Amino acid sequence: MRHTLRETWSGLRRNLTMTFSVIVTIWVSLTLFGAGLMAMQQIDLVKGRWYDKIELSVFLCVKDSSGGNCTPGADTTDAQRAAIDAALKANPEVERVYYVTKQEAYDEYREVFKDSPLLETVTVDQMQDSYKIKLKNPENYQGVVAEAMGLDGVQNVVDMHTVLDPIFRWLNAVQWGAMLMSGLLLLAAALQIANSIRIAAFSRRRELGIMRLVGASNLYIMAPFLLESLVTGLIGAALSCATLALGFELIVMRNAQVSIKSLQWIDWSHAGIAMGAVAVVAILLSIIPTILATRKYLRV
Repeated sequence: MRHTLRETWSGLRRNLTMTFSVIVTIWVSLTLFGAGLMAMQQIDLVKGRWYDKIELSVFLCVKDSSGGNCTPGADTTDAQRAAIDAALKANPEVERVYYVTKQEAYDEYREVFKDSPLLETVTVDQMQDSYKIKLKNPENYQGVVAEAMGLDGVQNVVDMHTVLDPIFRWLNAVQWGAMLMSGLLLLAAALQIANSIRIAAFSRRRELGIMRLVGASNLYIMAPFLLESLVTGLIGAALSCATLALGFELIVMRNAQVSIKSLQWIDWSHAGIAMGAVAVVAILLSIIPTILATRKYLRV
């Protein structure tokens, strides 16, 4: 054990500049990786909350409606309304169906646009009655929309997916872009670790050959190199976790949660998951390149 620790310290001291560059690369790459994981968890929280509130609105025909499955100059008939109600409730993707009368739509309109100068020009008869649909799985909405659009008496179907989906696509693109950048940096860190270990092993190739000839085990020969890269990786991981914790506290806890209280934010449990993943990746990043780099020196 003393020999392993002595050789590890000697290797770290001999390759100080290389060790420093590896630590910085691991630090930056793991920080991006952890930030990407936290961003992924935040997007999932926001998506779950907003998608859970999404309702489809199926607007029925009125006399001045155009488009859809409307008869010009006529409201949706009672028979059509009953058929629409039955078809929507029979759909396996639908959880609940609410009918909104013209009067209810008019009252809501007056509440929303109470300061509008055009308020008195709109009458109850001009409003559209509608069905509001609560889905079992808000992400499976296409089939319900397609079915509703094909029913007689339906003028239009409106849902928030047309607004939310592009937003989440951009958020996912930013998230995966950060993960891609961190992946490239992790690859660079792995190559740096492998190169530094390869250089250290090459400089001690005669000593390693003698140890192998006298019967030293592969683990005994490899232990100083493994410990050296593990120390480097754990230092980078510790710096990364400290950076993530500081950033989470300053950006999310003290600013985002205070300024945007209506949004559900990740907490320290989510940050802990990201930091745990960072530690696991750091260990793997240290061990795997070292094993690959020292294989040739374990053969006589």
